[in-house]
Amino acid sequence: MSATAAQGKKVAPEIIILAACCISMLTFGPRGSSGNFQLPIMSAYGWGSDTFSFALAIQNLLWGLGQPFAGALADRFGSVRVLSGGALLYAAGCALMAFADTPVTFTLTAGVLIGFGLSGCAMSLVVGALAKLLPDSKRSMGFGLVTAAGSFGQFLFSPLSGAMIQNVGWQETTIFFALVMLLILPLSLFVASAPIRKDSANQQSLGEALREAFAHRSYVLLVLGFFTCGFQLAFITVHFQKYVVEAGLSPQVGYWAFALVGLFNIMGSLGSGWLATRMPRRYILSFIYFSRSLVTLAFILLPPSSMSAYLFGALSGLLWLSTVPPTSGLIGQMFGTQHFAMLYGFAFFSHQVGGFLGVLLGGVLREQTGSYGIVWGLSIALGVASALINLPIVEKPVVRKASAAAA
Repeated sequence: MSATAAQGKKVAPEIIILAACCISMLTFGPRGSSGNFQLPIMSAYGWGSDTFSFALAIQNLLWGLGQPFAGALADRFGSVRVLSGGALLYAAGCALMAFADTPVTFTLTAGVLIGFGLSGCAMSLVVGALAKLLPDSKRSMGFGLVTAAGSFGQFLFSPLSGAMIQNVGWQETTIFFALVMLLILPLSLFVASAPIRKDSANQQSLGEALREAFAHRSYVLLVLGFFTCGFQLAFITVHFQKYVVEAGLSPQVGYWAFALVGLFNIMGSLGSGWLATRMPRRYILSFIYFSRSLVTLAFILLPPSSMSAYLFGALSGLLWLSTVPPTSGLIGQMFGTQHFAMLYGFAFFSHQVGGFLGVLLGGVLREQTGSYGIVWGLSIALGVASALINLPIVEKPVVRKASAAAA
């Protein structure tokens, strides 16, 4: 089946959602288990946590930096080319990472290649395609299902990668991940969004869409709040495993606690998607950010134990990616779907700047102070700030001059 054929043939919404869920699972699973590689790679090459963290921080930053451009390309030329190109870069980064034995080559593979690869094939691009392909009545739940699928990937790949690293080695595991990424190529045909037609009436240019969005107070607040989501998630993804081991617990506790994040996020994401169609989305976001701060505070105050790690994983999972359905739903509600992938891409860039700082500060401050305490404290404070930032958001479509004149 060609991309053109896929776009020209009517595909059932259920098939579109299923393919999108598979892509989300495949891209988020290996990336979500990246923290499992920190200790074996540091042991193999004698690196500090700051070296590993820098590469993963670059990955987060370039993932976010490339997202608006990937979104704009998907809006302009359709999603298949962008998803396929991103998958190939992701696969190349995983495969070459196995042979990266210097900090520079490790940063170029695990950081640059995988970062740009993720910007072209990860959840944000899939969400952008769904915004165009699904009817409004199915959109928020579709966002929730795709987010939940990414979480299932995390649940699946965290213990899988941990077991593979211990039994066959971390290098063999990254090569396996590279082969898995190639499955995205055929799956992308089922989420093929059509390019923007140049002759469409009332067409809004890319520049007009950007000016409109960044002059819109609610969009700016939403983007600022999403920064915290990236900071919290990336810090935990990369450093939680090391934190658990340094607290005197076994690596298996970390693997399974992080797997619980993925398992419980399935429920959290589906619940968030369901609620996003029934109540103000700004309240959902505010609740999520504030609850994350409470859960984190309780975790770092409790004595380290397997039970506290598992409980943290489960509660964090309920709140993990549940920000995605209300955030993406708000962008679609405010601006429509024409430039959705690009506008969500800019929001995601803010998310990834937060992720860059969360990963980098986690590694650097851990090396300098011997503790993750400062970064845990920042995570709590940012959660409270974002809970407040989201409350003034106005959940209404933007009023455009052309539509106002017609009215």
